[in-house]
Amino acid sequence: MAHRFTLRVYYEDTDLAGIVYYANYLKFIERARSEWVRELGVDQRAMQEGAGLVFAVRRVEADYIAPARHDDLLEVESRVLAASPARLTLAQVVMHDRRLLFSARVTLVCIDAAGRPRRLPAALAPLIAAGRAGQG
Repeated sequence: MAHRFTLRVYYEDTDLAGIVYYANYLKFIERARSEWVRELGVDQRAMQEGAGLVFAVRRVEADYIAPARHDDLLEVESRVLAASPARLTLAQVVMHDRRLLFSARVTLVCIDAAGRPRRLPAALAPLIAAGRAGQG
């Protein structure tokens, strides 16, 4: 099942041309991922404080298709493409009025406090599987 997150473009998100500055799309998809994980029931602060683990972006492939502008209401859709014990790959798109503006393929991993890769928390696997069951 795809997760949807809505946000508004503020003036501070735009560049001198009045369009969303390219790096802000990465912030938008990060916010959507954070809300998705929260809605799955994963407390990232507790994960860090208890197990010493945090999610880290390993790879991003991004396509900028059309500009968003100040005051646009955007929808970020996140969908799990693949999950393994060590990584999670998501497809994320940003749309305005059903028009595709930006798409990304994001690979996430877990790392410990020293920056070493670790397996994803075991409790996350069934939550991701349940979410993927509804994807079509």
